[in-house]
Amino acid sequence: MFWRVLYRRQPEFWEGVRDQAGVATGIAAWGLMTGVAMVKAGLSVFEASAMTLLVYAGSAQLTAVPLMASGAPMWVILAAAFCVNLRFVVFSAHLRPYVMHMPLRERLATGYVTGDLSYVFFARRYPHPGRSLEERVRQQAYLAGNCAVNYVAWMLASLIGIALAHVIPAQWGLGFAGILALLGVGCSLATSRLRIVSAGVAGAAAIAAWALPLKLNIVVAIAAAVAICLVIEAHGPRWLRGQPVPPHG
Repeated sequence: MFWRVLYRRQPEFWEGVRDQAGVATGIAAWGLMTGVAMVKAGLSVFEASAMTLLVYAGSAQLTAVPLMASGAPMWVILAAAFCVNLRFVVFSAHLRPYVMHMPLRERLATGYVTGDLSYVFFARRYPHPGRSLEERVRQQAYLAGNCAVNYVAWMLASLIGIALAHVIPAQWGLGFAGILALLGVGCSLATSRLRIVSAGVAGAAAIAAWALPLKLNIVVAIAAAVAICLVIEAHGPRWLRGQPVPPHG
């Protein structure tokens, strides 16, 4: 089991808890705003709670809910949510060598609970998979502690937002708080020149395509960022790709 006692006995588990606790407030603000937004968009308390527990992806939820409320075709809703969550394909590909020794059910549980910042903290701390089983257990213990805080902060805040959606005044500015929380997540992921470029391109494309219906500007932004980054990786300068620049002469 992912939360097994073996992990909690490792000091790395509590290090993961401490690292994620530092950003738990922002995660909670984002979860609270998402819970409120789902109910305000017309979902029932049961539907919003089920979506939070099953989907567990704030950006995808906030992308899909307005489309659902506007009666958008199912393929548009699924395509938009898929595009927003494409980053998890990259996360999964990177984490694969770290978790392939685990049973399938634990790998599925790990994929479900791993969020953006959990991945960032883990990748920074462990740039390479452990060579021995003991090393891998310590790595998974850290990820388990990190994900535990992320999961609890998100779920509790989101369910509170759902329960209090009709009580919380709109002037509290929860939407702005959620944007700030997501901005913090995005900035933490911009750890290289290429990622900074991709974020800038995506932001510019999203604004330029703002007038498109059904929030298709999000799809345009993702496509533009991916295309530019592929071109840069293939033909761009070494310093932009994060590769060492050979000395002149």
